[in-house]
Amino acid sequence: MGTHGSFPDRNDWFERGGQHVWLPYTQMKTALPPLPVVATEGVRLTLADGRRLVDGVASWWTACHGYNHPHIREKVAEQMARMPHVMFGGLAHEPAYTLASRLAAMLPGDLNRVFFCDSGSVSVEIAMKMATQYWLNRGVPGRTKLAAFRGGYHGDTIATMAVCDPEEGMHSLFAGLLPEHLILDLPVDEESTARFERDLAAHAHTLSAILVEPLVQGAGGMLFHDARVLRTLRAAADRHGLLLIFDEIFTGFGRTGTMFACEAAGVVPDIITLSKALTGGTMALAATVASDRVFQAFWSDNAQAALMHGPTYMANPLACAAANASLDLFESEPRLAQVAALSRGLAVGLEPCRDLPGVMDVRTLGAIGVVELERIADMNGLKRRLIDRGVWVRPFGRIVYLTPSYTMDADDLAFLTHAVVDAVTEHQRATA
Repeated sequence: MGTHGSFPDRNDWFERGGQHVWLPYTQMKTALPPLPVVATEGVRLTLADGRRLVDGVASWWTACHGYNHPHIREKVAEQMARMPHVMFGGLAHEPAYTLASRLAAMLPGDLNRVFFCDSGSVSVEIAMKMATQYWLNRGVPGRTKLAAFRGGYHGDTIATMAVCDPEEGMHSLFAGLLPEHLILDLPVDEESTARFERDLAAHAHTLSAILVEPLVQGAGGMLFHDARVLRTLRAAADRHGLLLIFDEIFTGFGRTGTMFACEAAGVVPDIITLSKALTGGTMALAATVASDRVFQAFWSDNAQAALMHGPTYMANPLACAAANASLDLFESEPRLAQVAALSRGLAVGLEPCRDLPGVMDVRTLGAIGVVELERIADMNGLKRRLIDRGVWVRPFGRIVYLTPSYTMDADDLAFLTHAVVDAVTEHQRATA
């Protein structure tokens, strides 16, 4: 096999495998080919040709501690040597039980029962299933729908596609396949709140729960709303006797400035879903955490009242070891202070974009920075410009967004934001 320095040459595996791989979210006929990555370290990706890119999106927001953190690597290696996997049906192991205890202690209120799975989409499906069965177990049939919101994104599985934005999301193509839920506008002002209250009241008898991404609707366009919205939803759920589900797959573990976005509103949901940064970007793991009230509806002498769900690799010991190590780092290193510093740096660094023609908005929250354009006329061209400037950023729709690792220092952040400003400036001039 050929090499480039100490790394395998891309031509052996990249060219051969490229004939067989099906890539995500990609029209493979027209899109730029993927970049072959051979190593990661800190906030950088090393490509097969030797280039190193500053990663501005932390691998879909997961690598919150940067790549290859020695503490996580050490704990995963220890677990690998001891027990890489054992089924969770009828068996128990320390990494999962310890992780469940720690998550329950970190989360607000009585969110005390942790159900593990291995992807964010599935954790939302489990939450939907829990909410529906909660009512069935209490002898209340017919509550089989959820209220969700335009601009929302909750996953790519059949069930979760049905609670995503039906028009602007990625899943409008499948409208005939999907079950119908109640999709509303977020109650962000007086008019939309009145409309929300009216529509919710009309359909409450068919609903099991309200589902929302708190503070930021991520893959739907990095759309922000304030804490008052969450308090409105909590009050409405209580008034109509509905469960409230927070999808914190993106926002959880410090991304918005507090450990969990719900803390900013002082609102405790009945069910919360977690994934993404749960393992620090190391292993696939997700969790659906329910309140004591929800769990009690499943605590019964009737076997049919149990939650009949069980992913094969749920509570994988390696992934749980990585998650426990990640939580160690939140306890021992100043992650939230780093997020606050990133927030200030993103606001300053992206501000020059505000005056560019065709830029609709520049917004930041925690370790999230967004430049929203009227349109991205040449997506491939914009991506090339970013790569040419030494950064990995993945624009989508009409936004260029940054979600860096919390450990990114001021110099790398300035390099990253300068690259975005320069690339967006050149793109706007070239496509005007």
